[in-house]
Amino acid sequence: MAQKMADLAYHYGLKVRIFPSTKQKRTIDNNINASRFAYNEMVAIDKELFALSHVKTPISIVQDRIAYLNRRKNNTQMLFAIHPWLAGTGIGTDVIDQARRAYQSAWRSFRQVHRSGVPVFHHKRADGSYQLPTRYTKLGVGLMNGSNRFLDQKHVTISGLGKIRVSGSQKRLFSHMEDIRIGTVTVRRDATDRYYLSMQLGSNTPFVNTGKAIQSAIGIDLNTENFLTDSDGNVVANPRYYRAIRGKLAQQQRKLARRALRAKKEHRPLRDAKNYQKQRVLIANLQREVTNRRNAFLHLVSTALIKNHDLVVAEELRSKNMLRNHALAMSIADVGWRTFLRMLTYKAALYGRKLVTVNPRNTTQTCSDCGFVLMGEQKLTLADRKWTCPYCGTYHIRDHNAAKNILAKGLALN
Repeated sequence: MAQKMADLAYHYGLKVRIFPSTKQKRTIDNNINASRFAYNEMVAIDKELFALSHVKTPISIVQDRIAYLNRRKNNTQMLFAIHPWLAGTGIGTDVIDQARRAYQSAWRSFRQVHRSGVPVFHHKRADGSYQLPTRYTKLGVGLMNGSNRFLDQKHVTISGLGKIRVSGSQKRLFSHMEDIRIGTVTVRRDATDRYYLSMQLGSNTPFVNTGKAIQSAIGIDLNTENFLTDSDGNVVANPRYYRAIRGKLAQQQRKLARRALRAKKEHRPLRDAKNYQKQRVLIANLQREVTNRRNAFLHLVSTALIKNHDLVVAEELRSKNMLRNHALAMSIADVGWRTFLRMLTYKAALYGRKLVTVNPRNTTQTCSDCGFVLMGEQKLTLADRKWTCPYCGTYHIRDHNAAKNILAKGLALN
């Protein structure tokens, strides 16, 4: 019996761009709409069940309605029977089942982390996605087996879509393709009508060569003045990708607003307003360019840190709370700290390294040489980039000193 994804020792996420035909694009769009419809159906059913549960008079018609809604909620075939247009568009039951799983996962996330909020209706957007499970037969697992699989290094076949050309970093996985199991796959359309395929992969063989132990530890201080300063004194500049296009983006967004207003005055839906749609795609391309450049930069820095050090110590950052500071909100959002820490986390596991996060309390205000903590009027402000310890007289560069304190905290925990 084949192992489940959760039982495999190593996990990896692969995202590649796909180039579907016009017919395949139409099928993808139908599946995205059906997935969103099924999710919204679950939301609507639970809203009605909640309302009915608070009806004080237990009349039989209410009880019958509750029983009917519970059956409908847990039966995929009933959804197809009630909405026959789903079957007419070639939608598979797997798409509906995965939408239901996503809804249940959203509720679990809410119960575990209350900040995530309860599941709500998904509105129709320019982008969208749907998920499919990968089913295997007796032929065994591997990149080239299963309902969703690679045909060769440049083509995949996806359940319900057929053969599609792909482009990405998948070729290096073919060295041990028999050991790799494909789990859930996500087909995604972005706001510029580009299509992508994300695969959840698992294996008992490492996906990368972890290499020898380096016996090196480093602490990193993340800030908005420069992106990163490490405990060795190295500084990585903040590229500020969003600020570079901020003016151009604002100009194009104003143009988009004018075109939306014109379409509204002419009583035309925005989806039929060609000039509006052209402008929307132009803005989406600008935003995608910023996202891609930022992600490429974060991948480069995070991979270098993880590959060159056995232990990386970073500060625990609650960027959601920090975004409430309106003076720094744009700088914090532009720098991508949360994405960077997420990359460090999964790459540490991928390369067999260790990532430790520590409480950043007083790491900036503490002298890394003698341990003296600045208090009261002595405390550093954001404008203070250099200071001298009043106790031992050591001269400090603010971010370098903080990185050394972060490393010391991490070593104490390790």
